[in-house]
Amino acid sequence: MDGKRTIDPSCRDRPPVAIDIISQLDIFGIILYSVLTFMAVVSMVVYIEECWYIYRKVPSHKKSAIIWVNGAAPVIATMSCLGMWIPRATMFTDMTSACYFAIVVFKFLVLMIEEVGGDEAFLRRAGKNKLRISTGPCCCCCPCLPHVNITRRSLFLLKLGSFQFAVLKIVFTILSIILWTNDNFDIADMAITGAAIWINPGVGVLTIIALWPVAIMFMHLRITLRSLKIIPKYAMYQLVLVLSQLQSAIINILAMNGTIACTPPYSSQARGYMMSQQLLILEMFIITLVTRLLYRRQYDPLPDDENDDEHTKIVLSADKSDIA
Repeated sequence: MDGKRTIDPSCRDRPPVAIDIISQLDIFGIILYSVLTFMAVVSMVVYIEECWYIYRKVPSHKKSAIIWVNGAAPVIATMSCLGMWIPRATMFTDMTSACYFAIVVFKFLVLMIEEVGGDEAFLRRAGKNKLRISTGPCCCCCPCLPHVNITRRSLFLLKLGSFQFAVLKIVFTILSIILWTNDNFDIADMAITGAAIWINPGVGVLTIIALWPVAIMFMHLRITLRSLKIIPKYAMYQLVLVLSQLQSAIINILAMNGTIACTPPYSSQARGYMMSQQLLILEMFIITLVTRLLYRRQYDPLPDDENDDEHTKIVLSADKSDIA
């Protein structure tokens, strides 16, 4: 024996087309794909029903933010389902999900402010307090950073920090598609001359910058909005972020390194994408149901804060204990 191994040609091919997947499904594959497709459809149906409820029951100034935030999991599940059935469209479905979530990051910040009553109500309530900026994902290791006064300018900068991601993510996505049509962009091409090695780190930096204002606002309002279940809502938002971005990135890196084995008709990379899509459908289905329970409530105005001084002491004491 010469020790050489024969590599199946399909392990080097492009991902299969949809008709090839359908024709090669066995009984287990048919059941798996049917169940996952059913989950994605149910997620979208639940979301549409929730949008109808929000449209009828929620005050107008909160509708947009709540609808956008609620749509994160169903949209990702739907895009993942399309990517599962049409593997060659995975790049576009992932980009669509990422662009949508970039908007959700900004909308979640807006949602927290609107739950307080809007910009004016937030400034009136929080004018006596200060923002703690030594929080993740940028400055959690810098507890010595000074607290920042809450003013219109600081509120504008917080919004701008998240809004830039919603805009620039779409810009970079359009640029990536344009470069892809000219064979200059390939997700798997990590060469220094490739476009992906420059665009992806840039998007990563923008993501961190955008998440920082949301974390700052959450740390400030987590006590005020505790009765509105802001902590589990924030947890669901963070979970969608981790699963749709970090989990997918880890699986894709393993696939590109060949850690995930090739299984014809899927190459190693295509199989990694398929596994990522299938996991996301299941995870986003569960998150959709949990999110519906969190947001399905009577949207009464937040009571006036009669104990501003006491609330200030609670926030400051919590900050001091965190620093200690």
